Amino acid sequence: SRLGILIVRHLKRLERVMLGYLEVCDGPEEEARLGILETLQCTIEHAWPRMPCRLPVLLKALLKMIWDVHTDQGSTPEPVKAALLQGATECLILLDRCSEGQVKVLLEGVYSSCEENRVRECIRKVQENT
Repeated sequence: SRLGILIVRHLKRLERVMLGYLEVCDGPEEEARLGILETLQCTIEHAWPRMPCRLPVLLKALLKMIWDVHTDQGSTPEPVKAALLQGATECLILLDRCSEGQVKVLLEGVYSSCEENRVRECIRKVQENT
């Protein structure tokens, strides 16, 4: 938050770090993933002009994380899973806003081909958000 728009100076490195954390489950409490989702939200809010070019990479990482959380059979408690899905959904909504609706367009195919209710719910929230 303190850097504001100056975060763009570090965006390439920060993106690599965020993507790495989104890929890896870090135990039942998922503190690192929850923290990195907050960081991603803040980054999108402050560096929104630079987000459309990063959309393919971030969208793929967020969708993969949503799927991983949904299919996780480990010891992650249900409230933590819900918080992860909510955080990822909020990031997708922010990405959609700064990319002028591109996320909604890209998610249409995913929604129609996905049969998992929990994943579809996340996508539906993004599509319904204006």
